[in-house]
Amino acid sequence: MPRVAGVQLGIVGKPNTGKTTFFVAATLQDARIAPYPFTTIEPNVGIGYVRFRCVCREFGVKDEPVNSACVNGWRFAPIELIDVAGLVPDAWRGRGLGNRFLDHLRRADALIHVIDASGSTDIEGRPVEPGSHDPLEDVKFLEREIDMWIYGMLEKDWRRFALTVEATGAKIEVELYKRLSGLEVREEDVAEAVGAAGLYGKRPTSWSSEDLLSFVRELRRRAKPMVIAANKADLPTARRNIERLREELKGRYVVIPTSAEAELALRRASAAGLIRYLPGDSDFEVTGKLNERQERALEYIRRRVLKVWGSTGVQEVLNTLVFDVLGYVAVFPVADEQKLSDSKGRVLPEVYLMRRGSTARDLAYAIHTELGEKFIAAVDVRTRRRLGADAPLEHRSVIRIVAGR
Repeated sequence: MPRVAGVQLGIVGKPNTGKTTFFVAATLQDARIAPYPFTTIEPNVGIGYVRFRCVCREFGVKDEPVNSACVNGWRFAPIELIDVAGLVPDAWRGRGLGNRFLDHLRRADALIHVIDASGSTDIEGRPVEPGSHDPLEDVKFLEREIDMWIYGMLEKDWRRFALTVEATGAKIEVELYKRLSGLEVREEDVAEAVGAAGLYGKRPTSWSSEDLLSFVRELRRRAKPMVIAANKADLPTARRNIERLREELKGRYVVIPTSAEAELALRRASAAGLIRYLPGDSDFEVTGKLNERQERALEYIRRRVLKVWGSTGVQEVLNTLVFDVLGYVAVFPVADEQKLSDSKGRVLPEVYLMRRGSTARDLAYAIHTELGEKFIAAVDVRTRRRLGADAPLEHRSVIRIVAGR
């Protein structure tokens, strides 16, 4: 049965790229922000939101969200964000407390790699002349750090492990899955990685170091997928780098131009009643009295960020990772298909983010274990179609669960 727990995304990268600013902009949670390495030691954990069209207007009802929010017909569903301290080269060896920082990524379903697209920080995160550092090197560096971190978990006692697998006749993918359970990987990811690395049929005791690394690379791509947040996109040296990153990383990663500082400024101005703005919007409307400094700052954001890239990119990063990369769908469960209400009479109170491949029965279990155990069928409220236990869930579907007594 697919895992249906809350979505958890890790925010990673080298120091001084704007990771914590991205975190604060996405969560509006207090976190220490400063332009020098290792501002963050313990990870910041907070709640961000994915944005999608609510079904309330389609059905002509006034909803009453409980576990999410609905603003102007847009539903915002919560996800957990983990802001990990900046990583430096050889973090996997423990440099810069790297092993400790990497451990914070264990439970992340996917990663947001925040890079300095302007090229104004070197590989260690130290300020340099804008445009003088190649941000593509940062992508390669992080891949290697994560690969070597996972490799280190496997390489230790590999010979003994491999001999045991061969002696017992166990399946290598099953034993690898058990060994890597602390990473919260899925067994199907492990099996696919073994196949993609061309290692099926090869005795584990004959796997070379390069074989093991090939497996690790394939596993990382599947178990910890990543989106590149090309931050500081408003700076003059960023545009060319973003275009090159998109070309070089095509087919591997989605690269999204972002300005975390702009998003944070817009959200704070909105919270203060100065503007009307929703995360992910392509513009804002001034609703309060601005002083000259505020006017200049907001005009800069509109001219250098929103008109150039279409948004600040922060919301797009979250949506892309959750819906496109991980393949989650948002599902609205109801008890009364006529009123679209729950057992307490609240209209469309909840929305569940369900992983790709989740079924009607999985939704029942996600709501309550007893509901899953007594599951009989489900009803797609939009189509009035009766669904069996294994019917796959679709994005923005409204579902009523039919259960026995």
